[in-house]
Amino acid sequence: MKVQLLDLASQYRKIKKEVLREVTKVCDSQHYVLGKNVAGLESEIASYCGARFAVGVASGTDAILLALMAAGVGAGDKVVTTPFTFFATAGSIARLGAVPIFVDIHPKTYNIDPESFESYLKKNRKGVKAVIPVHLYGQCADMAPIKALAKKYRISVIEDAAQSIGAEYRGKRAGSLGDMGCLSFYPTKNLGCFGDGGMVTTNDAKLYDRLKMLRVHGSRVRYYHDEVGVNSRLDELQAAVLRVKFKYLDGWTAGRIKNAERYNALFSKAGIKEATLPYIQKGNLSVYNQYVVTVPKRDELRAYLASVGVGSEIYYPLSLHQQKCFKYLGYKKGDFPVSEKTAKEALALPIYPELRESEQRFVVSSIAEFYKK
Repeated sequence: MKVQLLDLASQYRKIKKEVLREVTKVCDSQHYVLGKNVAGLESEIASYCGARFAVGVASGTDAILLALMAAGVGAGDKVVTTPFTFFATAGSIARLGAVPIFVDIHPKTYNIDPESFESYLKKNRKGVKAVIPVHLYGQCADMAPIKALAKKYRISVIEDAAQSIGAEYRGKRAGSLGDMGCLSFYPTKNLGCFGDGGMVTTNDAKLYDRLKMLRVHGSRVRYYHDEVGVNSRLDELQAAVLRVKFKYLDGWTAGRIKNAERYNALFSKAGIKEATLPYIQKGNLSVYNQYVVTVPKRDELRAYLASVGVGSEIYYPLSLHQQKCFKYLGYKKGDFPVSEKTAKEALALPIYPELRESEQRFVVSSIAEFYKK
């Protein structure tokens, strides 16, 4: 049996006619930039996330970059975030000449640890302009203490919600929990387009106006520029694809949750004590962009799974504070032990909604077989 980590082709076959019909309409219109599909999707996503506004941009990375710019982050400012996330989170901070400040993660959720965040602020408040909590693997970070600290120290809260559209924290959805929320529509996301795409959500009318200006070279009136922005617009073709797929998002999310629950039961029945399963914080609804277990001998297990036909992936193999490009920040091995340990043990298993029960059984039995050796 072959079990792919992700099977986008299976998803596409079910919606192919709808997608091609909408793409053809865009091609016939010859209107490719900031058209009715972008506007329609912005409205739909804003409503879905529980936000007043949404601004379509060219990628999830640009969503973070533009949110930072809208928050006024610039050279020399400090932005606190997690070292256990995709590179774009910290990379966008550095691109603006700001300083990424890392604090360790919670040992169960793998999201930014509010206590570590508070500990840093008590000693190093000066120059901190924003915090970027990442809703990793489809589960929201613990936002209440983070927001309380941000309010106390007067810093902006920018959600990196790239992996978590539809996720909930105490009844509120990702993208409505901070000053701004950043979404990614990269193909592997729960709601993915046919290339790169992203969006920024907000409840603040002034931030909304500023984001719209910044995404078109800092211009409100064509050829007149208030400041130096960027060229980052979600294009009409991608928006058309996303509007079709958006109709199916809740069903796909339900499929992911069902598969996660089945994995939990299968692991328990198999008695695989070596694997630590995903921990979902009370009050959270995870959308399981990834189903990640932490295991000993992770790399050996992954090689064995590949040998029997099971796809897997490592998110992420190296904490950001250990990346070569961030050497100038002065961090060293051992500074963030929870992040470093998780980077050595985390393994993502197939979780896409089209995954069959027989395939999940094979995944778990293969893991059980490995640890019996």
